[in-house]
Amino acid sequence: MRSIDPATISERENYKFLIGSIIPRPIAFVTSISKDGVLNGAPFSYFNIVSANPPMISLSIQRSAGRQKDTARNILESNEFVVHIVDEQNVAEVNKTAATLPPDQSEIDLTDLTPVESVRISVPGVKEAKVRMECLLEHSIELGGKDSPGCDLIIGKIVQYHIESSIYENGRIDPRGLTAVSRLAGNSYAKIGDIFEIERPK
Repeated sequence: MRSIDPATISERENYKFLIGSIIPRPIAFVTSISKDGVLNGAPFSYFNIVSANPPMISLSIQRSAGRQKDTARNILESNEFVVHIVDEQNVAEVNKTAATLPPDQSEIDLTDLTPVESVRISVPGVKEAKVRMECLLEHSIELGGKDSPGCDLIIGKIVQYHIESSIYENGRIDPRGLTAVSRLAGNSYAKIGDIFEIERPK
C-alpha cells in the first residue's frame, strides 16, 4: 500500500486522489441569478446533505486562482439558489453548462433545458429535473488556499421541494425512477447499479 503525505504533492495530484477515491459523488445542478438578472446554471459534485432539521445541503464551489465562480458570487449576493438532482435523462444537457462563459451570458441558453418559476424564491429552476430544491443561503465559509481562499463552502436551507409525481409515493422517492447519476473521475459518470440491503444492528 502507498502512503503519501498530501503536503508533499501538488494541488492537482491531491485533486486526482480525491475525485478518484471519493466515489460515487452526487451531482447538484445549481441555478442562480446575477445582480444583472442573468440566469446561471452549473453542475457541482462537491455536494451533500448537511441536516434534516431543518433540511440543509452543502455545496463546495472551488475557486480558480482565488477568483469566485459565478454561482458562488450570485448566491452570496442574492441569498437564493435552486439545486436539481442530475439524472440519466438530463445529464447530457447539464454537462453543456460546464462550459466557461462570461458572467453576462447564461449557460441555460446553451441547452434545451426549460426555466420554470420557483414558488418561494426569485431564482428559476429547470423543469427537466425530477427533483429540485429551492434554497436560501444559510451560511457561507471561505476555506483553503494559500494566499487567498480556495473554495466557497455554501450551506443552503431548503424552503421548497419539487418532486416528479411518478417517482413519489408515501413520502418516499423511488431511486430506480429517479435514475440519478453520479460523478467519478475524469469524464466518467455512473448510474445506479445493483441495490442491496443490510439490516442495521439494534
